[in-house]
Amino acid sequence: MTDDKLRMTMLFDFYGDLLTDKQREYYDLHHNEDLSLSEIAENVGITRQGVYDIIVRAENILLETEQKTGIIKRFTELQGGIAKAVCLAEDIKSHAQNEASAALASQLIHLLSSLKG
Repeated sequence: MTDDKLRMTMLFDFYGDLLTDKQREYYDLHHNEDLSLSEIAENVGITRQGVYDIIVRAENILLETEQKTGIIKRFTELQGGIAKAVCLAEDIKSHAQNEASAALASQLIHLLSSLKG
C-alpha cells in the first residue's frame, strides 16, 4: 500500500463518520474497494463527474479535519514512541541481572504492546 493510499485510508478510518452517507459510500468504493470513478458512476447511476465531485468534497473534509485536529499525526507519533519503548524494554529484559527485573521488563513489554494495539 502506498503512503498516499495509507494516509487516505487512515483519514477515512478516523474521520469517516463526519461524511454524509453518499460521500462515505463513494469514498470507500474508490479508495478502499479500488473501483474507478466510471465503475462507481455506472453502479449508482450518476455521471463520472458527479462521483468525482462527491469524492473530492469528502477528501477535502477529511484533510481539513486532520489539519485542524492533528489527531492522526499525534496517533502516528505515539505509535512510533511505543514501538521504541518496546525495543528498549526488550533490551532491558535481555540484559536483566535477575528474574525479577526480567519479569518487570516483560510486564512493561506486554503493557506497551497492548497500548499499541
